[in-house]
Amino acid sequence: MAKLNFGGVEENVVTRDEFPLSRAQEVLASETVAVIGYGVQGPGQALNMKENGINVIVGQRKPSKSWDKAINDGWVPGETLFEIEEALSRASIFCYLLSDAAQIELWPTVKTYLTEGKALYFSHGFGVTFNHQTEIIPPENVDVFLVAPKGSGTSLRRMFLEGRGLNSSYAIYQDATGKAWERVIALGISVGSGYLFETDFKKEVYSDLTGERGSLMGAIQGLFAAQYQVLRERGHSPSEAFNETVEELTQSLMPLVAENGMDWMYANCSTTAQRGALDWWKKFKDATLPVFNELYDSVAAAK
Repeated sequence: MAKLNFGGVEENVVTRDEFPLSRAQEVLASETVAVIGYGVQGPGQALNMKENGINVIVGQRKPSKSWDKAINDGWVPGETLFEIEEALSRASIFCYLLSDAAQIELWPTVKTYLTEGKALYFSHGFGVTFNHQTEIIPPENVDVFLVAPKGSGTSLRRMFLEGRGLNSSYAIYQDATGKAWERVIALGISVGSGYLFETDFKKEVYSDLTGERGSLMGAIQGLFAAQYQVLRERGHSPSEAFNETVEELTQSLMPLVAENGMDWMYANCSTTAQRGALDWWKKFKDATLPVFNELYDSVAAAK
């Protein structure tokens, strides 16, 4: 396990150099991995594992659009594609990738197939963290862990096909077999993670929900809406307001930030842009910090 230092804070990370795919294949050689649910994360994770040489089957309700999509993606009914209970009966690792609501609904069924030594895998900590509401309480004789790719299943798959990896967090909730760490890291590498950083179930779900409601979706939409409204009310055309608010950021600047970072962006823009950004970023931070604290508190209170 490697150590990365971010701003003076050391983090435990696992890279593909120190835990190569060949080791992941060895760890999972005797396992059958059932991806339960073929919606948001299911296709990307299942296809990546399959193409990385892992024994993967898909469990999905039939008939459904997701069942049809799985067939179109190359999964074969009766061989690698099954209805959910059949897939559960065949697997040693359950990748529980249904929506949060569907996980709650199906849990009584899933639990009956979780016999000693099997593993329950999540990509989101919601069901276990809020088990006082969801009633998802795994039996004590199985491994429970998560790998949470930091992006959509579509991005995970696209980056895999490009030969790149999408970074993921990992967490172990329960190690019943003594092999949970190797199992979860092997799965994380197999689904196409660039590197894996350590967390726990509660921190994963708190950060994930804060991000979705904040800078990843809710806050950015609110920021877009406010700036666009101000520009339109001050006489700017829809095209000008939209391009200065959304288009330039999403199509031009953010890809460069992703590749090179904010320091590079400052160094490669005009001095006028630098001065304006330096003058205003702290005002935006001060204005939004109370909102983000309120947001985090609401997540922690499960609201």
